[in-house]
Amino acid sequence: MAFTIAIDGPAAAGKGTISRAVAAHFGFAHLDTGLLYRAVGRRMLEGVPPIAAAQTLTAQDLGGTGLRAPEVSQAASRVAAIPEVRAALVDFQRAFARRDGGAVLDGRDIGTVICPEADAKLFVTASPEVRARRRFDELCATGVTTDYARVLEETRERDDRDATRADAPLRAAPDAVVIDTSALDVEAAVAAAIAAVETRSGRARA
Repeated sequence: MAFTIAIDGPAAAGKGTISRAVAAHFGFAHLDTGLLYRAVGRRMLEGVPPIAAAQTLTAQDLGGTGLRAPEVSQAASRVAAIPEVRAALVDFQRAFARRDGGAVLDGRDIGTVICPEADAKLFVTASPEVRARRRFDELCATGVTTDYARVLEETRERDDRDATRADAPLRAAPDAVVIDTSALDVEAAVAAAIAAVETRSGRARA
């Protein structure tokens, strides 16, 4: 039986960590849809036109190295604003969402565009300052040389680009449960997400 959980939110809000934990808790499959756009973005940086990159994307592209690099993150945001790129990746995401045994998809337009009929929808967010600090710490831990001010500026730029793009802008679905992780540790954020899904799944079975 299919049960789809859509988890959206801006970069570094914690949706990836929460999504993986929720999927593990319920025994569902998990898809980080951001990897699709990161893979397209990386191929664009390598010289492949973004629309062609999206149309020819393979599963092997999602397992490559360097998908978390800062330049790839920025490229992913740019290609995600191209309607033809998004259209090329829709079918892949929707097929995954309908798989038997349940699925958790996280991204920026899962609950609003990809799976508007998802059984449970969450919108995970946090302040730009908190998200920039998390991203900065993550980059430093991997040996990337940068500074907090630059990461904060890039975070705000990406937020603006994601929220104002004409096609599938970042926003919470009207029926999504909003979880602000600014003051939550990982355990508390995951617990809040699981509780929200359990409440929704109970209503779905009623």
